[in-house]
Amino acid sequence: MDLLALVDFNLVARHGGVGRAARASGRPKATLSRRVVELEASLGVRLFERSARVLKLTQEGRTLYERTGALLTEIDETAAAIASGGDRPRGRLRVSVPLLFSQIAMGKLAAAFALKYPEVRLEVTTEDRPVDMVDEAYDLVIRVNPDPDESLVGRIFLRDRLVVVASPGLTRPADDAPIAAVVRGTGDGITHWAIKTPAGPSRMAVDPVLGVSSLVMVRDAVRMGVGAGLLPVSLVSRDLAAGTLVQWSEADGPEIALWALYPSRRLLSARVSVFLDHLREAFPSGTPDELAAYMAE
Repeated sequence: MDLLALVDFNLVARHGGVGRAARASGRPKATLSRRVVELEASLGVRLFERSARVLKLTQEGRTLYERTGALLTEIDETAAAIASGGDRPRGRLRVSVPLLFSQIAMGKLAAAFALKYPEVRLEVTTEDRPVDMVDEAYDLVIRVNPDPDESLVGRIFLRDRLVVVASPGLTRPADDAPIAAVVRGTGDGITHWAIKTPAGPSRMAVDPVLGVSSLVMVRDAVRMGVGAGLLPVSLVSRDLAAGTLVQWSEADGPEIALWALYPSRRLLSARVSVFLDHLREAFPSGTPDELAAYMAE
């Protein structure tokens, strides 16, 4: 495969057309078109669907672009780093973060990182949905208990657990009657919470009386006495210490683990490496109390 043709193909794919790629790079349109045609001929497949006004990647073209674009970018960045006399972190770093972690910690983390590494342009997006890191051009994602994925590697940097908490003024029903509950989401289909008791695993009957869209909102409603809530320890530890909330039980189930993930087939860039170090420095032990203390600083 002609590496120069591959570079030109990525240039056209990234800009969505030969004309735009030529204007952005200063390369002649004829040269770019010829390189793409030569690459298609060498591979024996069409990489673009062509019409009078539209140039669209075929499935084969998209696959080639997704698997080579990041590698070519890393080669360029490595060459630039060597030319500047070192592997100093620089360039764009795109990170996807779940909603709760974004609300309680990411603003401070991002600001501290930006001050420490001014040559890195950090871009943080907030979303709980699964993302395609390659297709959506993310360098790193933070996720809670992610499903196994052979294309990703990473590490746990925080651990948490869920507890049932309520306002001290809320009376816990007797005789296993359902408790008023504040839940994330609509509450449809939620009838019990799995809990731990001295006698072993059990279930707590609940009646969702309020559904909201974030755990921070759940905590605030629980503080107001609307009902009990199932919340991470890190989010309520200060309330528990101050007595503004009381713990009724601990949830039964796997721990909450926050993972920092990146593509396994991609070389670990200096930007991603220092961001992982930044997370480790912020949470050296990775405990719920450590996260609560970070939030309180």
